[in-house]
Amino acid sequence: MTNFLSLFRKIYIHPLLWGVVAIAVMTAHFIELSLLLLIIFIHELGHAAAASFFSWRVKKISILPFGGVAEMDEHGNRPLKEEVIVTLAGPIQHLWLIAAALLLNKAGVMSEFIFTHFIQFNLMILMFNLLPIWPLDGGKFIFLWLSLRESFPKAFKLTLIISIIVVFVFTCFMLMIEPINLNLWIVVSYIIFTLRYEWKQSRYIFIRFLMERYYGKKNELRKLKPLIVEADELVIHVLERFQRGCKHPIIVEKDGNETGSLDENELLHAYFAEKQITAKIGDLLYPY
Repeated sequence: MTNFLSLFRKIYIHPLLWGVVAIAVMTAHFIELSLLLLIIFIHELGHAAAASFFSWRVKKISILPFGGVAEMDEHGNRPLKEEVIVTLAGPIQHLWLIAAALLLNKAGVMSEFIFTHFIQFNLMILMFNLLPIWPLDGGKFIFLWLSLRESFPKAFKLTLIISIIVVFVFTCFMLMIEPINLNLWIVVSYIIFTLRYEWKQSRYIFIRFLMERYYGKKNELRKLKPLIVEADELVIHVLERFQRGCKHPIIVEKDGNETGSLDENELLHAYFAEKQITAKIGDLLYPY
């Protein structure tokens, strides 16, 4: 309970949001904006509460002029089951919100005006968030699904490529039905900016994933997935084959014959602690 209450101290209101609130007041749309912000806040609080339950490091819950985001200081090394639950904890909030609105409206407590907008906003946010676009929840589910079969950097790059394609299709579709919806274009612009930034930062995100794997918790049970490598392969190229949710024993071969084995932590130690950035696997196997 204490952990949940501490989440409220991590709420961050973007300064531009106050300008949006002022415009909403002047244009008599304050009630609609309040409903929208309430739904967005509960959605992000759902993510943060689930993350806190699993002892993730929640940095802040940001409420932006065009949405919200729960920022976690985790880097892809938590169990995939936890990540699925944390990601799902946002969209699932809309189900009970819609159910509560139906009951309140039926009881005569919620007016028809508020009920109509509340249901509409819930469905809109739910459906939009489930689009397979990073960093929306749908994009995160795509990343988790790809992580079951691909290495971390490949899964992340494929997620961004799929996101770019879906954004393009979505933008073309919206140009036909909502060409002058300013709020929509602000959100789309933010997503495009985020995808561009994430693409440029993909190498840094991968290194951060490796660092967390090396310096972070080591007690999670992970599936063993041996990697068969050649002795002359670079350490960094083998690290690029590391997969989420798996622990990798390294089987070293030379000319088709097994010559030894390494633990994944030996590669991570060589790369981060010993700074053997250009080392080959054989250099670790035969250091002397």
